[in-house]
Amino acid sequence: MAVTEHEFDQAEKRMAALREAGYAVSARYDRRASRVVVKLNTGVQLAFPTKLAEGLAGASPENLAEIEISPAGLGLHWPKLDADVYVPALLQGVFGSKNWMARQLGANGGRSRTEAKAAAARANGRKGGRPKKTIAA
Repeated sequence: MAVTEHEFDQAEKRMAALREAGYAVSARYDRRASRVVVKLNTGVQLAFPTKLAEGLAGASPENLAEIEISPAGLGLHWPKLDADVYVPALLQGVFGSKNWMARQLGANGGRSRTEAKAAAARANGRKGGRPKKTIAA
C-alpha cells in the first residue's frame, strides 16, 4: 500500500499536534517504588505503578529496567516484555487497550462490597437468582 505525499503530510501534522502536549525525553524504572518514571520535554515527570499498565504487571525488575523511547517520544517500549505504552494516553490516565481497561474496571466493580450491592444480590436471590441464559435457535 503506497502512502501519498498528502497522507504523509497529514500524519506529520497529527504527530506534531500530539507532541505539543509533551513527549518523553527519558524513562526509567524505579525499583524501590515499583514505578516507571517518565520525564517529558515540558519538565513534567510522570510516575505510575507498573501494576496499572498493560503488559507490565508482574514483570521482573530486570525486564522492567530496559525501556526504549520511540524516536518521536510518543511511545515507550519494553523489548524483553514486548509491551508498549503510548505517552499521550498516559497523560489521559489510560494504561492499556480499551479491552484491557474495561476488564480492569469490571474486575474492580465486581470486587465492590457496598451495602447497596449486597441488598441487590439478596433481592435478586429472593426472586430465584440470576435468570438462565437462553440460546436463540
